[in-house]
Amino acid sequence: MSYEPPFSITPHILNAVARISEQVGAMERERWESQPQLRRQNRIKTIAGTLAIEGNTLSKEQVTAILDGKRVLGDALELAEVQGAIKAYESVASLDPFNLDDLLAAHQLMMGDVLMEPGLFRKAGVGIQKGDQVVHVAPPHDRVLGLMNDLFGWVQGSDIHPLIKSSVFHYEFEFIHPFADGNGRMGRLWQTRILAKWHPLFLSLPLESVIRDHQEGYYGALASSDQQGDCTQFITFMLEVIEDTLTQNAPANAPANVPVNLKVLKTPQAVMACIQQDNTITRQEMAERIGKDIRTIARAIKRLQESGCLKRVGSDKTGQWEVVE
Repeated sequence: MSYEPPFSITPHILNAVARISEQVGAMERERWESQPQLRRQNRIKTIAGTLAIEGNTLSKEQVTAILDGKRVLGDALELAEVQGAIKAYESVASLDPFNLDDLLAAHQLMMGDVLMEPGLFRKAGVGIQKGDQVVHVAPPHDRVLGLMNDLFGWVQGSDIHPLIKSSVFHYEFEFIHPFADGNGRMGRLWQTRILAKWHPLFLSLPLESVIRDHQEGYYGALASSDQQGDCTQFITFMLEVIEDTLTQNAPANAPANVPVNLKVLKTPQAVMACIQQDNTITRQEMAERIGKDIRTIARAIKRLQESGCLKRVGSDKTGQWEVVE
């Protein structure tokens, strides 16, 4: 294996991988397989989310109607984009994430009614423009095939954790920008496919919808990684998005010790989550876990105590917290 994408594995990344792995293990896969309606709703969120990032204005209700075979009035291009995304995501489980031909086949499905030559690499130079500014110039078109072969060779041969591998692939794919159009939605689709190879749960999670919710950070992480010459920051960002996705979709009856991404909770909720995991936790430890200063934690605790939700039993040094039902 000759090609090695440039990135670093930081303690933050390792900790995120550990938390996500534990949370995936705690989520019952049978819950998703036995609830086809929930999986369908998440598929609709996924399709609407990934297309919204690219500027498609059709709503989840309209995507639902198209999925149901109903007539929907709208821009012909946007309708074709939805139809293509439906086809691609319906076939994603049958695709080999380590096979370049399968990626081309997925692009054919995704962009079949949108591009003149779907499923083929671009034949011209391409750049990404934001307003009047060009923010990324992709490699020359005559290098695309070689770069994609290198990338798939690395994906096939690397033994790095799939959470990291899928994020590296996603960034490198966007950097190469191998197609005339559809690169963003294909990069997101293929990260999901690589993750699903590790755990089928990811076929039922609306990861792309959560990326849409963090769209500014998504583009910022791509641009920052471009500037730094490696994708460490993009890996970090994507792991946060994956963790958010799992947190938002955790079963309502999940065990109390399932890891929670405290950063997506309001401070009082995050304080209660910390205490439910460890009722002897200190204010300083809460501040470190939640990512807030100690004064913010103190104000949240005061509000919880005043509302009767939380009590302190014993002294600050030797006592413990008590959650009031």
